[in-house]
Amino acid sequence: MGKRSGSICQEFWNCFYFSKLQNFKQMKKVTGFIIAITLFQISFGQDVDKASKSAIQPKDATEYTIEINNALKDYLPFHDTVSFTNARKGFIAPLPKVVIKDHKGNLVWDPNQYAFLNEISDAPATVNPALWRQSKLVTISGLFKVSDRIYQVRNYDLSNITFIEGENGIIVIDPLISAETAKAALDLYYQNRPKKPIVALIYSHSHVDHFGGVKGVISEDDVNSGKVKIYAPKGFLEHALVENVMAGHNMFRRSSYMYGNLLPANEKGQVGSGLGSTASDGTVTIIPPTNIIADDIETHKIDGLTFIFKLAPKSEAPSEMFFYLPELKALCLAEDATHTLHNTYTLRGAKIRDPLAWSKYINWSIEEWGVDYEILYAPHHWPLWGQEIITNHLELQRDMYRYINDQTLRLANHGKTMIEIAEEIQLPASIDTVFSNRGYYGTVNHDVKSTYVLYLGWFDGNPATLHPLPPVEASKKYVEFMGGTDSVMAKARRSYNKGEYRWVAEVVNHVVFADTTNQEAKYLQADALEQLGYQAESGPWRNFYLTGAQELRNGVAPFPAPNMRNPDMIKAMSIDMLFDFLATTLNGPKAEGKQITINWTFKDTGEKYVLFLKNSALNHTANKHHENADATLVLKRSTLNEVMAGTKNMKKAVLLGEIKIKGKDKKVHELFDLMDKYKFWFNIVTP
Repeated sequence: MGKRSGSICQEFWNCFYFSKLQNFKQMKKVTGFIIAITLFQISFGQDVDKASKSAIQPKDATEYTIEINNALKDYLPFHDTVSFTNARKGFIAPLPKVVIKDHKGNLVWDPNQYAFLNEISDAPATVNPALWRQSKLVTISGLFKVSDRIYQVRNYDLSNITFIEGENGIIVIDPLISAETAKAALDLYYQNRPKKPIVALIYSHSHVDHFGGVKGVISEDDVNSGKVKIYAPKGFLEHALVENVMAGHNMFRRSSYMYGNLLPANEKGQVGSGLGSTASDGTVTIIPPTNIIADDIETHKIDGLTFIFKLAPKSEAPSEMFFYLPELKALCLAEDATHTLHNTYTLRGAKIRDPLAWSKYINWSIEEWGVDYEILYAPHHWPLWGQEIITNHLELQRDMYRYINDQTLRLANHGKTMIEIAEEIQLPASIDTVFSNRGYYGTVNHDVKSTYVLYLGWFDGNPATLHPLPPVEASKKYVEFMGGTDSVMAKARRSYNKGEYRWVAEVVNHVVFADTTNQEAKYLQADALEQLGYQAESGPWRNFYLTGAQELRNGVAPFPAPNMRNPDMIKAMSIDMLFDFLATTLNGPKAEGKQITINWTFKDTGEKYVLFLKNSALNHTANKHHENADATLVLKRSTLNEVMAGTKNMKKAVLLGEIKIKGKDKKVHELFDLMDKYKFWFNIVTP
């Protein structure tokens, strides 16, 4: 287990005071926790494979799981193969079979890892048949021609990269997660199309799988010289950097569940995410946009093509936009109308999204562009062609999010609770039986719950749920009231044998939390979670269930903590963002009664800040210094960037005079000793 996973701020100052880190290489392991925005980027490599050989292996599907999965085969029109035709349409060239590695030789992308999906035609008993179908679709790979001037490379990452050919050059849309996969995609494009220069790049929204590979296709010099312009929606940079920073540590750990990073890719493990196959493990980069789309609707001429931009904030991302190209009759709705029910709440954790606004943005697009469009393409999945086909797809997507919003509120106004509503709502058959509306990524159940919380919060109004006992204490009492561990386990086994896996997972969880040494209970709960995973239509649900089962059986894997440091992210963050994050690591109880004030001067940017601790809260003010501050730090912002990225030794920077401290250095030490360290591999399925 990573011994040094923890607060960047604590390690930063430990290094400065020569107290706990004697070898600066140790510091490099932890400096990236401040940029936990790289949620998808977890790479454990061969350690996972070695550990899995000695681990307790998954079991087969039970008769109840087989029955549930077979019932879905009768409900959905599996004879319909139109999606496979569309996903293969315009195929030009396959992905090279060569494994992509980074400059250190670490695995970034293996284009062969999901070959088993094509080796087995029908869904095995251990995979929901609709998810199996979706996984086969998203792994249809290569370079594709969408139209005469639009090309896509698919399945070189979680997302697609799109190349639009202008009059003189290329416009790139959403350059994947990693620089390595983005470069490989560009190379594949150039091998099959004229090698024109890139003249513009568009970020459709603020999630990392739509900007992280930018330096694989362009450089900062290209942008600074004006050779390449970057377009992005209002709020892009702020949300790209901030959304996952404040709670990023927790989000990143939960992402190891959501994307199944610790699971093998096979029919009893990870089969995809529903949105794409999986995420690359390369170098996440970012270059700030040069052109911000600030108005609700803006029209820009880019290399001879007309782009009509429409902002869609608080839909699939806090900062998102659509765009239509009238000359090509081509529409991109970013991630708001792909071939799945999407998340209005992501299981890794993030702010809740607004399904009503989401539906209205789609409706606006139909009304505004529906007479003209002939092509619908997106940074995930495959395109659609034909005005009538596109409109039908968009109307179904629009009505799906609207239905979830409105019916949640209707039942809430009848006095039903979040869990009751989520259990009751089912999409109408006209929506539910269409494959592109199925819950491969989001689900009706958890989207309904998030909608309830969006409007009404976590409290259901029943005072019995207002102040419940914490999990361990409550579990001990549940087990006691149910007659003790032996009684609960005996009843739970009977329930398991009846196929009541949801109940077994819930009730045996109390035994696990009441007595974390009870391995028998962990095994039974793991068996129940595993069957739920085999039944799950959602890729993230499957991954959560199966990862939970794996950790219950084998414990939390003792792998090194993921390395998340990223110079580009740190460089792009404002001082305000850095100090806001710093405040979230302050241990309030330890800070009680202390008052410390520190001035900061950044020589290269001219920025001044005062950081002050009072009433166990850490605040800061820009463009100001406090006359009676305990100390003043003088340094370059670029020096701070290098230290946080682990590319510069803080101790040496002080000795060389690159960082100077005026005043009481002990007060500086005292403040940063109050910052918490975080253990990355915290328990999830056990207390």
